[in-house]
Amino acid sequence: MSNLDILCNYSHRYGANPEFVLAGGGNTSCKDAENLYIKGSGSSLATIAPEQFVKMDRAKLAAMWTKTYPAGEDEREAAVLSDMMAARAPGEEAKRPSVETLLHDLFPQTFVLHVHPSKVNGITCSKGGQAFVAELFPEAVWVESTRPGYILAALCKDKLSAYKAANGKDASVLFLANHGIFFAANSESELDEIVSGIMDKIDAVISRRPDFTPSEFDADKVAEIAPVLRMLYGEGQPAVAHFVCNNEVLNFAASADAFAPLVESFTPDHIVYCKAHPLFLAEGCDIAAEFAAYVAKNGLKPKVVFAEKLGMFALGATRKETETVTAVWMDALKIAVYSQSFGGEEPMTPELIDFIVNWEVESYRSKVSLAGKSARRLEGKIALVTGSAQGFGKGIAEDMAAEGAYIIVADMNAAGAKATADELCGKYGANAAISVAANVTDEESVKAMFNAAVVEYGGLDVLVNHAGIVRAGGVDEMTKANFELVTSVNYTAYFLCVKYAAAILKRQHAVCPAYMSDIIEINSKSGLDGSKKNFAYAGSKFGGIGLTQSFALELCEFGIKVNAVCPGNFLNGPLWSDPVKGLFVQYLNAGKVPGAKTVDDVRKYYESKVPLGRGCETKDVSRAILYIIEQEYETGQAIPVTGGQSMLN
Repeated sequence: MSNLDILCNYSHRYGANPEFVLAGGGNTSCKDAENLYIKGSGSSLATIAPEQFVKMDRAKLAAMWTKTYPAGEDEREAAVLSDMMAARAPGEEAKRPSVETLLHDLFPQTFVLHVHPSKVNGITCSKGGQAFVAELFPEAVWVESTRPGYILAALCKDKLSAYKAANGKDASVLFLANHGIFFAANSESELDEIVSGIMDKIDAVISRRPDFTPSEFDADKVAEIAPVLRMLYGEGQPAVAHFVCNNEVLNFAASADAFAPLVESFTPDHIVYCKAHPLFLAEGCDIAAEFAAYVAKNGLKPKVVFAEKLGMFALGATRKETETVTAVWMDALKIAVYSQSFGGEEPMTPELIDFIVNWEVESYRSKVSLAGKSARRLEGKIALVTGSAQGFGKGIAEDMAAEGAYIIVADMNAAGAKATADELCGKYGANAAISVAANVTDEESVKAMFNAAVVEYGGLDVLVNHAGIVRAGGVDEMTKANFELVTSVNYTAYFLCVKYAAAILKRQHAVCPAYMSDIIEINSKSGLDGSKKNFAYAGSKFGGIGLTQSFALELCEFGIKVNAVCPGNFLNGPLWSDPVKGLFVQYLNAGKVPGAKTVDDVRKYYESKVPLGRGCETKDVSRAILYIIEQEYETGQAIPVTGGQSMLN
C-alpha cells in the first residue's frame, strides 16, 4: 500500500468519526523527502480521494523560512499565501492547499493527523489546559493561542525545535490552545496507538460529560419564535431556523448567567461556521429588536440563537447549513462541559476572535464547505403536502422536492409517509424531507403537524392540501356515516389546515411584509361540475372552492395567496385503479356508467370524455402548482387541469 493510500485510509476513518472531526474539517498529510501531500481546502476527510490532496514541493516550503516577510499583517499573510501557492508541484495549480501546510511540514514524521476532538479541546479551551498537558502528557508540546497562518506556524517551529533540543527526539503530539491537536507518526499503526493513548488518558480524568438526551419542549412557543427568526435571517429570501432541544441545551438556556460560558468562541471552527457570538433571547423579549441590536453590534446576523428556558435555533440559508451549525454548536457545548474538568472554560481572546472573523482563508473554507446546488424553481421553500404517502400526493411531493423544496410528508399512513420522506432524502439529500403522521380531521393532530414543520425547518411557504377521500353512491345507498366522512376529510380538514398554516404565514408576513406565501387546495373537476351518484364528493369539492375564494379574500392582506387546482380524473392512480376500493370498481358497482359490464368499460368511458384523450397525471398538477407559486397576481382561483373536460366560462 502506498503512503497516499495509507493517508486516505486513516483520513476516512478519523474523518468519519464525529468525536474527532467537525463539519468535514481537520487536516492530514504524508510526506517523502521531496514532496508533501496535504488535504486541499474545502475537502472532507471522510470522503477525500487521493487526487484531492495537494502535492507540495518541500524544498520550496523550507525556503519560505529563510525569507523575511513584511511586518504588516495583511501584507505578510498575502506574501506567505503567494509563496505557498508557488510551492505547489506542477499540475496542482487548480488546488488550494490547507493554510496549515507549513505546520504539517515541520513534523519529520511521514504521517500527520490534525483534528479537533471536543475532549481535547476541553483541555485546550480551559484555564488550566497548559498545566494539565504538562502533567498528563510530558511528551507533548503545548502552543499557546495565537493567530493562525504564518504566525502560528513560526511559533510551532520554535516550540518543536525547543522540544527536540531538550529531549533529543522529535515530538509526536502538539496541543494548540483554542484549536486542536496534531499527531505525527511513521506508520498508520503507530499513529493509531498515539491517538488512542492520548484520548484514553483524557477520558479517564473527565469528571462530567454532556447530556444530549432529547428534552420535551413547548412546540407552540417554538412555532411563535422560529418563523420570526427565519424571516429576520432570510430578509425576504427562503431560510431555515432549525430547533434543537436536549438536556445540555436547556442547562445553558436556563438563564443569561447559565449561558455566559458560551458567549465567546472557543475555536476557529466555531467562528467559521457559527460566527463569533450566539444571540440569547430572554423570555418575553422583542425578538426583532434583539436581532437588530445584534446585527448593529456585530455587523452580521447570528447563526445560533438560544431562547431562554426553551432551546436553541440554528439559522442558515439551507437545512444543510443549519445541520452544520447544529453539529458545531453541540461541539461548543461539549467543550464547555469538558473544560470544567480542567479549571473552567477559556475562550479565545476578543482580539483573536476579531481576526478569525475577518480572515479570508477561514472564510474560504466555510464557503466551500457549505456550498449548495444552483437554484431551482422552489429552492429553499418549505412545503407541507397532506396525503402524500402514496399516489397523487406522493407524486406532488416528489415533483416539488425535485424543484428544491423541503417537504413535510403528512399522512395517516405513518409508515408510508416515512418511506416517502426517506426516499426523498435519499434522492435529494439529508433533511430534504420529514414525515409526520397526521389525521387532518383532528384539530390537535393538525396543530402538531404544523408544529413539526416549524421545529424542523422554522416556518412554512406552501401548504398543499391534498388529502381527500371518495365514497361514491347515489342518494338511496349513501349512508350518513360515509357522507360525513367525505365532508370531514375534504371540507372540514381543509379549514383546519388553513387555520394553522395561516398562523405561521402571518407571523412571517409581520416580519417581512413583501414576502408572499401560498395555500393550494387540490380540488377536483368535480368541484366545477356536478357528479352523478358521487354527490358527497362533488359537494365537498364545491364547498372547497367556496372556502378557497373566502380564504383568499381574508388572507390576501397577509401576502397569502389561496388557490385551488382542479385535476381531471387521475385514472392511473390508486384512487381509480385499486382493484378493491378504486373508483372504477365503485362506479361499476354503483351503475354510474350505463351499460358498463367491466372495469375496462368504465375506464374507456371516462377517457372518452377528455378532449385530450387521457387521464390527468401528476406532472400536469405539479405544473399548475408551480405556476400558482411563481405568479404574484392571482388568488381565489380554481384552475382546471382536466385535458379540456371542464372548461371555464
